[in-house]
Amino acid sequence: MNFKQLQHAGAERLSRRDSLAGRLTRTLIVWVGGVWLLCVLGVVWYVDREINHNFDSELIEVSHRMFDMAVHELDKLQRENPDTRSPLIAPPQLYPTDAVMYQVVNLHERVLLRSAEAPVSAFDVPLAPGFANTEQWRIYTVRHPTRELFLQVADPLDERRSALNRTLFGLIIPLGAVLPLLALVLRNVARSELRVLQQLAGEIEQRSGVDLRPIRLPGLPKELRSVADHVSLLLERLSQSLDVERALAANAAHELRTPLAAARLRLQTALEHDLKREDVQAALDALQMLGHRTEKLLQLSRAESGAALTRAPIDLVQLAGTVAQEFWQDPRVNERLSLKVPDSEPPIALGDVDALAIALRNLVENALRYGRGRVVIEVMAPCTLAVRDFGPGVNPEQLRTLQNRHVRHGSDRAGYGLGLSIVGTIVEKLGARLDLASPASGAATGFEARIVLRPA
Repeated sequence: MNFKQLQHAGAERLSRRDSLAGRLTRTLIVWVGGVWLLCVLGVVWYVDREINHNFDSELIEVSHRMFDMAVHELDKLQRENPDTRSPLIAPPQLYPTDAVMYQVVNLHERVLLRSAEAPVSAFDVPLAPGFANTEQWRIYTVRHPTRELFLQVADPLDERRSALNRTLFGLIIPLGAVLPLLALVLRNVARSELRVLQQLAGEIEQRSGVDLRPIRLPGLPKELRSVADHVSLLLERLSQSLDVERALAANAAHELRTPLAAARLRLQTALEHDLKREDVQAALDALQMLGHRTEKLLQLSRAESGAALTRAPIDLVQLAGTVAQEFWQDPRVNERLSLKVPDSEPPIALGDVDALAIALRNLVENALRYGRGRVVIEVMAPCTLAVRDFGPGVNPEQLRTLQNRHVRHGSDRAGYGLGLSIVGTIVEKLGARLDLASPASGAATGFEARIVLRPA
């Protein structure tokens, strides 16, 4: 195996070790094992408490049951041996089946009676009612209600420790045995649940410049569904940008071919005929048309991309007045174009002032170019911009296709072409509405376009 193969194998092992499923499995094992261990410690503490409580209860019960019996036996032995001063060993029949360890002592801690297993000397604990511990014993002391005698019952601590250890081992050993199985189960669960993430990654990997379909994976969890939705929105925006780029190229090829050819032909003709004035003027007209169409194409591209469109309050009267002022600077247009505004407060709409100015300017240019006679810009409540001309208008069939690009309705009439396409795109991006009508409202002929905006 060469160095590259070793490096590749190491990278694969590192990727497996650094995978999300591996991290999730290790984290779950650590946390589940830690919580389980805490639960075991809590159970051990509780069991230890219960064991001690049960043993203490037994000591109390035994001491109260046997005190009178021990005193009675002590009195009997003292009557039989009145001169003895040594501690007496009680007969085994007091508790023939249980090894009960006890001592009966007086105020001077002298052992008067004891069981066979009890030490000869008194237990090294205070002579007071209640519990006390030594290294080996748990001792309960009770005092006789009428005599100066104490009964001390002892229980070995080893038994309690042994019971606690059995409980602890009974919990720890299954934990150690189950942890490998738990790790395997968690690993399989993590891989199974994260398989949908691999599917999502595969779907994203398949997308390219020619495949920008939205991500469609049924059954995604909520978090991954949000990721898929955002990726789909990003792909949609990217697709729109590519469409705008393709449309700009297609529109430029379509719209600029004729003016360029006309300008080249006129200039060539002018050179061949010693620069005739009419040829030069025709070439200038062709170049002017070329500039005009280039501007339209750039406006259309900007409108389709939706670049930098803002949403701000706009005074429609001020906007209409600014656009009309641009046209009034041309003496040929000054007498044809008029502006009509409401007498009340000016309508305030929500939109992009530059984009709306482009849209309104295109409507006015179309009306001046294709209409005849007077053209009216009207601002209407609540938030509407209207442009009317009083030319021949269009028939219903032509009206349906006016917003299509490069449409020609006759040899002498180019339709409302790119201009209306630009207006429609801007209106759509702003969430407004474009209404077209022919004839114009209040007239028998003409054409009317209305931009209906949302109030601010």
